[in-house]
Amino acid sequence: MSPRTAIAMGCSAGGLAALLRILPALDRQLAVPVVVCCHTGSSDVSLLVELLARVSALPVVEAAERAPADPGVVHVAPSGYHLLVEANAHFSLSVDARVTYARPSIDVLFESAADAWRDGLVAVLMTGANSDGAEGLKAVRHAGGFAIVQDPATADSDVMPRAGLAIAGADACLSLDQIALRLNELCRP
Repeated sequence: MSPRTAIAMGCSAGGLAALLRILPALDRQLAVPVVVCCHTGSSDVSLLVELLARVSALPVVEAAERAPADPGVVHVAPSGYHLLVEANAHFSLSVDARVTYARPSIDVLFESAADAWRDGLVAVLMTGANSDGAEGLKAVRHAGGFAIVQDPATADSDVMPRAGLAIAGADACLSLDQIALRLNELCRP
């Protein structure tokens, strides 16, 4: 198995609660970037960043145009923009059309992250009320990345994880607590 070089996470309905469980359980020494796309329905992601920063084991920032995906930092997709990872592991933002009714779109993030990090990527698809992320997860698996899907039975809204499993399958289907443990194992420094 190739060394894991990045984590991308996607969620929507119930996502805040899921992130508040996973981020505190990540290893403080985690030496890979963590990129999060969460449909907040808000025009300002700063509140989400602030809430996550209060509990996260790692620093949490809003991802910015041309900024690098820094290791050991949680980067949150800004509201109203698709977040893409470029080949040089820097971010770009797009106001292209919504994908699966969402901008930012998990599919867009996962697909671009798969192109950038290939088999070094671990993608995590969690609770949500639509199918966003399923096609992106398929791209991650096609690129050789590792796909984790939250066990639908443990999700606040099971539509997103069920769609991910149906369209892409998964290398692991886990509860939130198990997801944090697996991420620590896969990305151990």
